[in-house]
Amino acid sequence: MSHRIAPIDQPVTFEIDGESITAQAGETVAVAFVAAGRTTLSRSIKYHRPRGPFCLSGGCSQCLVRIDGAPNQYACQTEVKPGMRVERQNAFPHASLDVLQATDFVFSKWFNHHEFMAGVPIVEKVMLQVARRLSGLGLLPDKPAPARAAPIVETVPLAIVGAGAAGLAAARTLSERGVPFTLFERERACGGRLSIGCDEGAPAIVVPPGASLRVGATVVGLFSDDGRPFLVALQRERLHFVFFERLLLTNGGQPTLLAFPNNDLPGIYAGRAVSRMVRTSGVLPGKRVAVVGEPDEARDLARLLVASGAQALAIGAKPVRAHGLRSVTALTVELGGKTEKIDCDAVALCAPLSPAFELARAAGARVGWDERSRLFTVEADASGRATPTVWVAGELRGPMSAAAAAEQGLVAAASIAATSGGATP
Repeated sequence: MSHRIAPIDQPVTFEIDGESITAQAGETVAVAFVAAGRTTLSRSIKYHRPRGPFCLSGGCSQCLVRIDGAPNQYACQTEVKPGMRVERQNAFPHASLDVLQATDFVFSKWFNHHEFMAGVPIVEKVMLQVARRLSGLGLLPDKPAPARAAPIVETVPLAIVGAGAAGLAAARTLSERGVPFTLFERERACGGRLSIGCDEGAPAIVVPPGASLRVGATVVGLFSDDGRPFLVALQRERLHFVFFERLLLTNGGQPTLLAFPNNDLPGIYAGRAVSRMVRTSGVLPGKRVAVVGEPDEARDLARLLVASGAQALAIGAKPVRAHGLRSVTALTVELGGKTEKIDCDAVALCAPLSPAFELARAAGARVGWDERSRLFTVEADASGRATPTVWVAGELRGPMSAAAAAEQGLVAAASIAATSGGATP
């Protein structure tokens, strides 16, 4: 029951398993798939359960597909192009009707192929071979990958990772105070949840004029060379080794998949994935959408969905069990002490992001367990300083509103500026 709110004005035609799909120029393969009313985009690697897009931010593996002969491409991060050839993976004969899903029914409780028939001569080795052939992530590419150019090595005085609410707020303050920086953002545009979310009271998207900005640049790691730390960023298929003197991390986190039976059915999305589809692509994932989880975020998203023509159900309820065979058709929820089963064609899971603390940890910051949010967060002082040369702000430090994240970005920027030689006080 997914559909477009507005007609396509710049059509692009591509193929999924030989079937022509018309999409809007600039949108991703995953969004075009949902807009076309499709559900199963891939199959899980072990039980061959149906999978659909979930986070739409490159943080999960539920939308991996084969694109133009190259396996394991993120459909949610790949823009549609005319004539593009997309194939769904891990299925036989095809993803919509996969006979290998029988594994899920035969072994409905659990299945550990390492122990199955273990100790039985010959049979044990045969079963391991069978398991390897039936599972896995796609087939080998049609052709070798092109030779990569040598990495670009550069040095910057201050690197900022993430151009969301906190990163942009920090960038504005640093620009005003004359502190040079280079800002890396993995998306094709700045804003983060300011452009895809629906927070009430969120600040506007303001990119400082003249800022050194790298959009479409994914920071994939942080390493050290003879004691000198550097970021590894991938931009336009080219690696950059970016040595830095100071670092501000505002790279947020990844959507959390709440735990309940059948939470992997197609049609179940992260709340911010739903708002992304509506706000940036004009696509509604369903007509009857259960908006469950964190109450405040659920209410904000529900208002957006209703304004866009959908029904918002079970707002802020706790999900108990999803129902459906190939996609979600109903959801059992707990609300007000009562349990109820509601019919729906999509589910939006509203939950705090799980902080993407890996870069901070690699930079020497402490990561601790926050009992209140039940998340691992990056520890820092009141100014956002996590180490003598590393600052953090925004949802790396725990759940917060966009306005609160922006405020933390301002505080961190002021602290950085105060330690910058020659900067305007």
